[in-house]
Amino acid sequence: MREWMASTGHVFREPTGQPNYLGDENHPFPANRNFVSDPVLSEEAREEIWRRVVKQGEAIKTVSANFSVDMRRVAAVVRLKEVEKAWEREGKKMATPYAKAVMSMLPQTYFRDGTGAHEPINEIHVHSHTMQQIFLPTSESRQFTREDAAKAFGDHILPADKRVPHPELITLEKDLLAGKSEHEAKKAFENRAMESEVKAAERLRKKKKAEEERMTRVKASRFEFRFEDVNVDDAGKDGRSRRGTGWRYGVPFYDRRRGEVKIPTKVE
Repeated sequence: MREWMASTGHVFREPTGQPNYLGDENHPFPANRNFVSDPVLSEEAREEIWRRVVKQGEAIKTVSANFSVDMRRVAAVVRLKEVEKAWEREGKKMATPYAKAVMSMLPQTYFRDGTGAHEPINEIHVHSHTMQQIFLPTSESRQFTREDAAKAFGDHILPADKRVPHPELITLEKDLLAGKSEHEAKKAFENRAMESEVKAAERLRKKKKAEEERMTRVKASRFEFRFEDVNVDDAGKDGRSRRGTGWRYGVPFYDRRRGEVKIPTKVE
């Protein structure tokens, strides 16, 4: 180790203010070429995302599409930035030097001109029902669409156009192909994105209101007791339905119980 530190390893002794990995490019581990250090959002990028959502009132979907940042990441950035702004107003001490030191060692994404790309945003998560192999006979002259493929795996499976996180982007491309100008198509996309978020917020509000109506609150001197009517049938036939009370706490495994069959008894 001392010989390596005196020769090629001396460049890793002190931080350089930028990623300095043992491997080349974004590979921190030379022996594991499959591991890639993905870039993180820079402080400027996170500040710009917060400004567009909070200050300018843009929809999260619009910001996600413009900067190619996952919607969940955009929402997380806004929440954390709000906490940071609140701490600044309260005069709390920030660990800014530490944050800068850590960020300088990682690859970062910058939005210098107000645009950029950080990560794929329209990837579809693989549904468990689509993992099976199906041979579906169909006519050669028939046009087999993505909706037909979804129905082949099950009536409850949505096609890819509806399962993507940003279906509005598909409509945007269709508008451009139909002859709309880029300005008109983008404006329509922003309106659809905002309408989608308003509907999602309304559904969440109604859900919380329904939960609140089912709950009875009894305030004591120091505590608040909450009672909610439950039905034993909500747990399902096997008692493991997600609608049942206590399902979130997990189900015990009986693999260590004596006499329990531990090998597969059928092939699905």
